Amino acid sequence: MASYLQGKFKPKFPKKYKGDVNNICYRSSWELKYFLEIDHDPQVLEWASEEIFVYYTHPTTNRLARYFPDVYVKRKDKHGIVETYLIEIKPKHQAVMMSKAKRTSKKYLTEGLTVAVNHAKWGSAERFCEKHGWKFKVLTEDQLFKGK
Repeated sequence: MASYLQGKFKPKFPKKYKGDVNNICYRSSWELKYFLEIDHDPQVLEWASEEIFVYYTHPTTNRLARYFPDVYVKRKDKHGIVETYLIEIKPKHQAVMMSKAKRTSKKYLTEGLTVAVNHAKWGSAERFCEKHGWKFKVLTEDQLFKGK
């Protein structure tokens, strides 16, 4: 499970950051790990954290709300092609509904609501990215700690 480590991130390469370089916050050790990777990655041309928002419709209230994806990244791949991504960093249990519990507990219902809200946000983010020629990715522990 993601650690609840929180703090301010000070980039080693502040010119790559698009936004308030003095107000970069990480909300988990996973976000901190990812910020360190993209800050030091020479393929990353620019990045930002929670600087872009996307409107989505909340699945239970049916009201319009704002979603701030964790990271915006513009990078050049090994072939020189520039791609732009919106990235969300989440534990897998908040991204994928686990199999039905034998007994419907309050915890199971809460986790189900969390997954439903996240999917509403992410669907809107995918449509936003399609309009802008970007890509949307959700990174879980499976991607962040691959091969470790």
